[in-house]
Amino acid sequence: MEIDLDKIYHNARTLVSRLGERGISVTGVTKAALGSPEIANAWLRAGVLRLGDSRIENIATMQRANVTASMELIRSPMLSQLDLVVANTHLSYNTEIEVLRGLSSAARKANHTHGIILMVELGDLREGIMPEHLESAVRETLFLPNLVFQGIGSNLACRSGVSPDSRNMAELSALADSIEANLGVSVPTVSGGNSANLEWVLSGAETGRINHLRLGEALLLGREPLHRQVIKELHTDAITLKAEVIESKCKPTQPWGEIAQSAFGEVGPTYAKGSITQTIFAIGRQDVDFAGLDPPSGITILAASSDHLVVDSSNYPGGLAVGSEVPFQLNYSALLRSMTSPFVTKTMYSQLEHS
Repeated sequence: MEIDLDKIYHNARTLVSRLGERGISVTGVTKAALGSPEIANAWLRAGVLRLGDSRIENIATMQRANVTASMELIRSPMLSQLDLVVANTHLSYNTEIEVLRGLSSAARKANHTHGIILMVELGDLREGIMPEHLESAVRETLFLPNLVFQGIGSNLACRSGVSPDSRNMAELSALADSIEANLGVSVPTVSGGNSANLEWVLSGAETGRINHLRLGEALLLGREPLHRQVIKELHTDAITLKAEVIESKCKPTQPWGEIAQSAFGEVGPTYAKGSITQTIFAIGRQDVDFAGLDPPSGITILAASSDHLVVDSSNYPGGLAVGSEVPFQLNYSALLRSMTSPFVTKTMYSQLEHS
């Protein structure tokens, strides 16, 4: 995996600037980068306000690398990790009263204060407090010692694909107004969501109280997640996956013999009859979500097992020799798995000095 830190910096700098014009700050989400200190620092130089991750282990990686930033746990904390959360983060996103009570106890024991953003369910049916229960959750948070209520947030598009729009974002803004009016407490942060919010924000829509987004995919891949369209002025090739050819032969498209399930529970290919130049790359499902790979022109992905990616390279100019490397572009799913695989070497490079 080749990672161009200059392009990643450019993507972050561009979005931070454009969103800043709308009064919106950015938390850079490092989970798809496995808490990479190099990527985290590139984002911070570009003006990202804070760093967030769903895994406390990734946050600890950045802490050990002396990444200097306010850290957020963007997934609801596990009860088994509350001491780690308090020790390694400044703020967490929460939905459960039991967890809030545990965070209060852990923060008091550590003589720390811990910031809280309460997540609201707005229709995507992943995490979130139902809107009618939000005020009682805010009251509980305000009551608990060593916790500091810092705002509310929402998450859309991750589970069900529900799009952020003027209606659900106005509802989040209205909830912030209601909390301030009814409880007499400030709601400094109204976190509208993730990279899926960019289409709505950059369209020029009225953003209301929304003043914060949590971005990962857009900063890394230069696309918005709803339709995977390229975001204007961003690089989509900051990260490239290169795979090496380990076999390339003329073979028939149809298997022979009695057909049962494959290693992954699938039943026999249904390719057209005939022969092709079948090429195998030394990468498989253990390393990447192969359905999220975008191959170069002339290569068609056919299948993947644990350690083999099988393609039709009949139309690849000049053919593919054993030992040659081919670059693939990745979608978010492919990126996430490849970054996690210990078998994929990550090479980062930068030619520019960023001030």
